[in-house]
Amino acid sequence: MFAPAQMALLPDGRRLHLNHGPIDLIIQAFGDADEVRKSYEQAMSCFPEILPTLVADLTNLRQPYDVSWTPEGPVARRMQDACSNFTGEFVTPMAAVAGGVADEVLEALVCGRRLDKAFVNNGGDIAFYLTEGQSLTAGLVADYHLPNIDGECVLTRDMPVRGIATSGWKGRSFSLGIADSVTVLAKEAARADVAATLIANAVNTDHPAIERCPASDPDPDSDLGEQLVTLNVGVLDQQSVETALDAGEKAAIAAEQAGHISAAVLVLQNTFRVVGTAPAGLIAQAA
Repeated sequence: MFAPAQMALLPDGRRLHLNHGPIDLIIQAFGDADEVRKSYEQAMSCFPEILPTLVADLTNLRQPYDVSWTPEGPVARRMQDACSNFTGEFVTPMAAVAGGVADEVLEALVCGRRLDKAFVNNGGDIAFYLTEGQSLTAGLVADYHLPNIDGECVLTRDMPVRGIATSGWKGRSFSLGIADSVTVLAKEAARADVAATLIANAVNTDHPAIERCPASDPDPDSDLGEQLVTLNVGVLDQQSVETALDAGEKAAIAAEQAGHISAAVLVLQNTFRVVGTAPAGLIAQAA
């Protein structure tokens, strides 16, 4: 079904690029050169089986979350577990696929290795590992169509955050909402991925400038079926922007109070909302 996995160091010699079908990862580990080399070998060893095992579980992964289903593959199990934090809302395990893959490869990368820090970036959904005294600087892109760094935060080992994910109607997957972007910090990338999807779905309002269609129209295999997804958002009046962000903020606050996320940044047409304990630098940029 897919060509063989492609795995190679990038020209800088420091980062590893893994690609297989729709999965595209940029990985970097920091530490002793021999430990980094061995960590990359471990990531490359696990990677080729990830896509085939996901495809084997795909029928169930595209169905609404069902607590009674036990997936076969390790990434599918991560996806299913991430959805278990958000019962009562419409969600399929596919909402966690990018984050789940990042978490799985990160675990293989660091297992038994003595590294200072490491990250796996799956198209902007990031899983990372930090040891004492180490930090990771992450950027916030408020608009997928204008890939500028609009905010920056420093994540440290003492924070309860090891995953970052972003969702919105301009992203790689369909959204039920109209957020330009929702970036979430959470304990794992898979959990952040689900939360970002659901919060972005909640950023919503009715307005004639919003164009929608059933998800099955552009993609007959979509896990969202006949649900209306956003195709385009024209210029909105400020009241509509605030109404949509109010709804998304309510969902983000509920997720934060339940302990599912640490923080979220919601963006719609140059208006920002910050929920939870976001790093100070990120709040300053988004305010």
